[in-house]
Amino acid sequence: MAPINYPNGKKQEPTLPHGASKAESTISYGNRGMTLEEDLNKSNEYYLETGRAVIHKKPTPVQIVNVEYPKRSAAVIKEAYFKLASTTDYNGVYRGKYIDFEAKESKNKTSFPLRNFHEHQIHHMEAITAHGGIAFVILRFSTLNEIYLLEASHLISFWNDQKNGRKSIPKTDIETLGFLVSPGFIPRIDYLKIIDKIYFNH
Repeated sequence: MAPINYPNGKKQEPTLPHGASKAESTISYGNRGMTLEEDLNKSNEYYLETGRAVIHKKPTPVQIVNVEYPKRSAAVIKEAYFKLASTTDYNGVYRGKYIDFEAKESKNKTSFPLRNFHEHQIHHMEAITAHGGIAFVILRFSTLNEIYLLEASHLISFWNDQKNGRKSIPKTDIETLGFLVSPGFIPRIDYLKIIDKIYFNH
């Protein structure tokens, strides 16, 4: 198998490919050690299968640098690199609205480091909100096993405050400005329930 080079030096497990059988994509929540990405992917599968929303994880762009052709009809990738994603992790449509969000985890207990985000992601979320879309971030404090939804407008404000020396978002501010997402069974992370409260008054 061709070596894959990761920008952060960490191996990423592949997500279920589009078109996999339903048996392979059966939603199971017995594994409580899932990462935030895995939990969100399962939740999005549930939203899709129940007709609630169409939201997908954007594929990570890959740059292929070395390909061999052992046969005329086959190509073998020998070396490839994951490139830095240009936007955010997830997007889709919910109740006629465009949805776009980023998901991040941190082991910190009292704050969420702003270095977890990139400037191009902030600009992307600014553009989404300017055009009437719904943009936000889902933040997981992995040590505490707490998940919050924070609207993009608040993240953008904290990001802009970096010029004043801010390096992280205090957890107390996230608790005040954001919304705690209580873990469930199906779906595991029902973040659309929070979106209903914010944007649809439900």
